Amino acid sequence: MKASLLWREILKDPGNKRHLLIEIEKLAKENTEPAEIHFGTSGWRGEIGSDFTMQNVRVLAKAIIEAVKSEDSKILNAIGVSSFNEFKERGVIVGHDTRILGKDFAYEVIGLLQSEGIKCYYAGEASTPEFSAAVVELGAAASINLTPSHNPANYGGFKLNPSDGGPAPEELTKPIETLANEIMKTSKEVKSVKPEKIDRIDLTELYIGFIKKRGLLDLGKIRDFIETEKPICAIDHMYGTSRGKLARILSLKPGTFICLRKDNDPLFEGLSPEPSEINLRLALSYLKRDSLGFAAIIDPDSDRVRFADMNRQIPMNYFGAMAFHYLYSYKGLRGIVAKSVGTSNFVNAIAKELGVEVVETKVGFKHFRPYLLPEAKEKAVVAFEESDGISAQNHTLEKDALFGCLLALEMMATLGKNLSDYLEEIESIYGRYYSDRTGFEISRENFGPHVKKHVYALKDYFKAGDSFEIGKLKKKILNIIDIDGIKIVFDDLSWIMIRPSGTEPKIRIYVETKNMEEKDYLIEEATKLAKKICIEGVQCMLS
Repeated sequence: MKASLLWREILKDPGNKRHLLIEIEKLAKENTEPAEIHFGTSGWRGEIGSDFTMQNVRVLAKAIIEAVKSEDSKILNAIGVSSFNEFKERGVIVGHDTRILGKDFAYEVIGLLQSEGIKCYYAGEASTPEFSAAVVELGAAASINLTPSHNPANYGGFKLNPSDGGPAPEELTKPIETLANEIMKTSKEVKSVKPEKIDRIDLTELYIGFIKKRGLLDLGKIRDFIETEKPICAIDHMYGTSRGKLARILSLKPGTFICLRKDNDPLFEGLSPEPSEINLRLALSYLKRDSLGFAAIIDPDSDRVRFADMNRQIPMNYFGAMAFHYLYSYKGLRGIVAKSVGTSNFVNAIAKELGVEVVETKVGFKHFRPYLLPEAKEKAVVAFEESDGISAQNHTLEKDALFGCLLALEMMATLGKNLSDYLEEIESIYGRYYSDRTGFEISRENFGPHVKKHVYALKDYFKAGDSFEIGKLKKKILNIIDIDGIKIVFDDLSWIMIRPSGTEPKIRIYVETKNMEEKDYLIEEATKLAKKICIEGVQCMLS
């Protein structure tokens, strides 16, 4: 049976079909069918046993080796080394998240790297921000983190970070993609090599050292606040790599935080393990009204986080704006704001009043790199995307859910109030924005280039000044932005955005309005519109 059919059975009833994982593991080890390697917004992802297999992971590892061995100056510059010899000596950190076969996939990578004389460090189970910090702390040449982030349990993933700890830029991933896909076509098999030895390292310890050196967070203030005020903080770890990390970073006793879904479950209860309002309900149920505290949910590789308290949901559209206001107003940081194109304009309103420039980028944290580098001319005070990722000036180049939680605690410690109170204080000054996002899947077989073509055709049929009907609403177009997907901004400053996902066969839909009643209707109608466009093309709107 194909892996995709097995996964369908498993995820439909994870409690009773868990035993089928043995068959998935067998397919992952024995399936030698080639796959097309493509680095999306955050690494390469595929279905475990279908295209994410031991063979194809070895192919990608071999492609990385061959790319560096070529000593192409652009590739070496993108990694941050001067030669293949330097790459070998500085070494590569390899680890994984909490999904099935993580260790096995990591050992396949380590074996191949070591066969070329490349020093390897094995991190075991570790989070994405810990890899980013550890590369810098160790002076390593790169890291390979085997994770598909927030994707469902049937996915595996491969994240590559060069020596500055950031997501691999296209100058590095494009030639690696080309090499990997050539190897897929020309080689029958890349043989498995058993690791010579395993040098285990503790990435959390390196991450703590990184935070202390950077000095952006006041860990002492946070610790004193928790020990004195005893806020109720319920953290849902979604069976991922964040479990146990916050207490350890703050040198607090286990049990300080209410830690939920902290055991082993590589199936994530059959849930899509992303920070969402629905998934956050469990943590929220542990809070008490009129008490200090918050609920947070963190995805499996700890690079996304969402907050709530008894008064409000606080997704990253709000929290990112709060982080900017706090870091600018209370910590004195100066620079720009970097945000992805699908993110709320709430932060724009704050930045405008404070005289700060806002830069909008494509979706994908790698696009924030130019603004987070230590030597950047335009340094971001904060960089965040609506899909719950955040980092800040003088922190990791990767998005970091652990940082998000620590910053939330420092805000509360400084201001003596809950996150929702701080948010409402800011909204009373700068206005309130109502954002939402959703999406829908398209079968893997039908998610082809034509889908993207249908979406981008919107800009050929509509222009600024045109009327645009969406359901019973009739709006005038202010402008159309095609940085990443199509974002249609209307003259009342509401907007919709339709974007094909870069990591899975999905269409993402985003909306924003300053009218609460209109928001739900807009998201519903934008979804209907996106489904019709993806299937029939823009002509469906004109007929």
